[in-house]
Amino acid sequence: MPTVSIRDLSRNASGVVSEVASSGRPAIVTKHGAPVAAVIAIPEGDLEDFVLAHAATFLEDMQAADADLAAGRTQPAAEVFAELEG
Repeated sequence: MPTVSIRDLSRNASGVVSEVASSGRPAIVTKHGAPVAAVIAIPEGDLEDFVLAHAATFLEDMQAADADLAAGRTQPAAEVFAELEG
């Protein structure tokens, strides 16, 4: 897996992104020699799923929603919309 310093990334972002996109291999970004981020290729149709799956608050909200569903603390959308209209 290639590494690129944050300085080199800022100087050649287009080249790094092009290489990652064409090779499919991620590039690890380092700051003062320590890894801090990764540049990864994302298939065109998977962007929304990727962002949602890696957003900490989204994952927490999904876990809370699953717990509410399992505990029966839900109501049909039609009831919610009727309450909002009334």
